[in-house]
Amino acid sequence: MYKVITKEQEQEFTSLDLAMEHAKLINEFVTISGGEFEIVGRFGVDSVVDGKTPDGVAYTWNKASRIGRVKKEK
Repeated sequence: MYKVITKEQEQEFTSLDLAMEHAKLINEFVTISGGEFEIVGRFGVDSVVDGKTPDGVAYTWNKASRIGRVKKEK
């Protein structure tokens, strides 16, 4: 069993796929708890088109802004 937990409610599902689909539909920060692991976050960003996520937020991640030293080839 997998639990989708929000601030307001908890709901159980028989598969991880069903739990993730439900998390996408409610469109808020959730915890999915199942057996030996937990997944946290807001589900539903499946693609970036023209630099924006499906809800219109600009997607600005780039490799140069990552923390840590960039490895260079010799």
